[in-house]
This record gives sequence, structure tokens and C-alpha cells, in this order.
Amino acid sequence: MNITMIGVGYVGLVTGTCFAELGHYVTCVDINAHKIAALNMGDIPIYEPGLADLVQKGVSEGRLSFTTDIRDAVSDAEVIFIAVGTPSSRRGDGYADLSYVYAAAGDIAKYIEDYVVIVNKSTVPVGTARQVKRIIDQKCNISADFDVVSNPEFLREGAAIEDFMRPDRIVIGTESERALQIMRDVYEPLYLRDAPIVKTTLETAELTKYAANAFLATKISFINEMANICEAVGADVLSLARAVGMDGRIGPKFLHPGPGYGGSCFPKDTVALLATAQEYGVPLRIVSATVEANNAQKARMIKKIRDAVGGEIAGKTFGILGLTFKPNTDDVRESPALTIIPALLEKGANIRAHDPKGVEEARRLLPSEVLYVNNAYAVAENSHCIILMTEWTQYRALDMRRLRDAMHTNPVFVDLRNVYRKNKMQKNGFVYIGNGQY
Repeated sequence: MNITMIGVGYVGLVTGTCFAELGHYVTCVDINAHKIAALNMGDIPIYEPGLADLVQKGVSEGRLSFTTDIRDAVSDAEVIFIAVGTPSSRRGDGYADLSYVYAAAGDIAKYIEDYVVIVNKSTVPVGTARQVKRIIDQKCNISADFDVVSNPEFLREGAAIEDFMRPDRIVIGTESERALQIMRDVYEPLYLRDAPIVKTTLETAELTKYAANAFLATKISFINEMANICEAVGADVLSLARAVGMDGRIGPKFLHPGPGYGGSCFPKDTVALLATAQEYGVPLRIVSATVEANNAQKARMIKKIRDAVGGEIAGKTFGILGLTFKPNTDDVRESPALTIIPALLEKGANIRAHDPKGVEEARRLLPSEVLYVNNAYAVAENSHCIILMTEWTQYRALDMRRLRDAMHTNPVFVDLRNVYRKNKMQKNGFVYIGNGQY
């Protein structure tokens, strides 16, 4: 099947590449000529485990191509996916910025001729699919025939290929049996692997992605608040989370305390859901509390770090392990590091930082005073305090004696992800501060 993917950001590139791996012929189109030129030279603009190899395979076998020519990409397509960005509006009101989605719809309208299924893959609020249909109806050739489908993505950064190939579910929102059958054909290789297809309305499909992300964000904020009370009463959040997660009604996933959620999805999707709810006059008190708790958690981490070094930050050197919001990605968007590091700098700290993949992006988003180093041990040089911010595999078995010997006397290790154990760290000469541990 001939598929066109509009947008070669994270979702578009991963999804298009995986469709090509399933045997479809995929053309990825983007207005960013520099990005398309880089992709055609084999340069992948994002880090995602396994993605570079799949892109190379798809291109070499003739099933995957990249272009800026939307006319050519659209004219032969049987299915067109819109996978452009939907960032938070610059107005600061929480609404998703749909200008890229609507621009893509307008471009599609110029060139479609035969029947085509147009699929919203971007994360969009309720009503977007119907608005896309209106835009195309108004602008397209009167003889063109099409249907609009909502097909939200559920890809985790760092595990996106596995999520695509072995999905928990495939949600298809449509009012057309013809479009539904074509979408079943698109996903047939996955359906043969027993991936369940959930057929629903346009509005339900659009809301499903927001509901899923809001629920997962709520689990994170919940366990972070449990970590905070564990510290206050002398309990251990690791044992608590394990015991709670054994309940089959709850499950262990997303019950890992940390400095707050970040990334490209949870922060913007929770506030976008709140904006939609406000528009319709429906209070979402739990989601609102989740957002508030997450913001408070990041602020609490700053206090935790300050208390760990005796209350005085000015003049001290802090070594940061991890800048991305999670491991196995180069995504620094909304990372706790973007809140914590500037706050430390404002109080007169010196910062030495390392991340296996996120440094280039961090340079754009963090103050220029941050010194980036080549490895975890260079972070420790003359540092008073190490802060483990992101639980990269590379940080899970560090030589603690080597780390300690590079630091000032009375070295402090603040472990915001609970990677290490307090008794072992103390035996290695550290003042160890975990997250939710007494």
C-alpha cells in the first residue's frame, strides 16, 4: 500500500519507518529541506534505539523515501498520515497549537484526486478531525473523495519501535466502513500478531490519547507524593511501590519516584486536556492536581539538593548525571534538568554535566554557564555534590571509589532516581540522599 507521512518529527519518522518495515511503500514529506536532505544522506535527526538501522533498511530496499515535494507525495497516496507537531500554544492558555495540522490539511486538499484516507496521527484535541475534514472540503477539488480518521499514537520514547511492532492496542476513530477496512489493511501485519483494534468514534479516539497520558502522569505524581510522605514518616518508597504494584488492579508500571515527569507528551497533553475540559465546562480536578503536584515536585528537588549540601549552594560545584527526561532518548524537552539546573546556577552554583545523548539539545535550552564533560567521572572532578537526574544504564554501575576520589571531601550523592542503595553508598564514603528513602 502507498502511504504518505506528513511530518518527519519523532512520531512521523518512527511510524513511517515502521510501516515500511511491514512492507508498505512510504513517502515521508516535510517542509524542512535541511532535515529531508540529512535523512537522504542517512543522518537521523533524533536518537531512538534501532531507528537508524530500520531507516537504512527501508531506503535500501526501496520502501522508504524522503521528500519536500508534497504534490508528488500526496498524488499517489492511498493513505495520508498527518504527523506534525502540536506544541502548546504560545498564548500560554494550555491549548494545543493546531496550525501545523491545519496547514497540512490545506496542502493535502490541493493535490488529492482519487479516494484517499487522511489520518490524524498527531496528538490533537477533540474536534480536530472534523475541522480537518471541513478544511479539505472547502479547498479541495470538488470531485475528490476522502475520509478522515483519528488514529492516535502510543509510542514511548526509547521503546518506540517495540511499541509500534507490538502495540497494546490500535485505536481507529472513523464514521466510514470503507476507511475502517483500509486502516485494517494498513495494520494487517500487526493484527496477525494479535494486536487488538479498537474501532470507535472520532471524538473518542482523539480523547483516548489524552486520557491515557493523563492517567500515567497521575500515577507518576502519586508515587512522587508517596515518596515525599515516606521521607517525612520514616518509610521506604521502594518497598511501598513494590507492594502497591503487586496489586493486579494497579500494576507496577509508572510507580517509580523521581524528580517529576517531562518530555514532549505528558506536560503538554495534561494541560491541553485541562484546556479542553475548561472549554466544555467540565472540571478535571484530578488532572489539575497532577499538573500542580508535578510542578511542586521539581521545586521540592531543588530544596532537597540545597539541604543535602548544608543549605548553601553559592560557590559549590554540582555534577549532573543525566539531562534528558528519561533514558534512551535525546529529548530534553520539559526535563526536570531544565528546572533544577537554572535554579542552582541562579544561586551561585557551578555545574558540570554529562548525558549520553542529550548534550546537543541541552546546549540550546540551558544557560551557557553549564560545563559539559565527556563522561560520568569527569562530572565528579572537584564537585561537592553529584546529582543523578536520569537513570541511564551507563550510570547504574559506576566505580564509586573512583567517583568519590575525584570529588571534594565529604562528597554528597543525591540520587533522584533511587538507582543506588544507601548502605552501600555510605560504605563508599558518600553522604547519600535518595528519593523517598528514610
